[in-house]
Amino acid sequence: MLEKIKFILARTVRSFASVALAATILTLPVFTVTANAEETSQAGESAQILQQFNKQHMEVEHAKAISDKTKQRIMFLLGVSLLTLVLITGGLGLAMGLFGKQVFVAHMVFAALSVTLAIVHAIVGLVWFYPF
Repeated sequence: MLEKIKFILARTVRSFASVALAATILTLPVFTVTANAEETSQAGESAQILQQFNKQHMEVEHAKAISDKTKQRIMFLLGVSLLTLVLITGGLGLAMGLFGKQVFVAHMVFAALSVTLAIVHAIVGLVWFYPF
């Protein structure tokens, strides 16, 4: 009789296990679809948040943008001041070479300012106007 109870119990456990396994296999696609739907909704929300951020970033960048006319005006002023510094440096060099004036330090200061402004003018021109 004890063996009969063990046999029935083992059969019941096996059938319960097979039913549980079948139920798990059948409900697995439902859980996967639900999980995918949640991920899709989260991905949609993330995309909307990212899109709003990009839109806001573009508005801020547009507000900060300098017009081409202003860029050209700044480049013109840099060029005029650069030309003035170069002419002063040349004049000091001529005064030193032709007339023997002691203006070497001033000549070197204006030469350094001219070179610095020339580098700034070139960099700004490349950054603002190179790709046309």
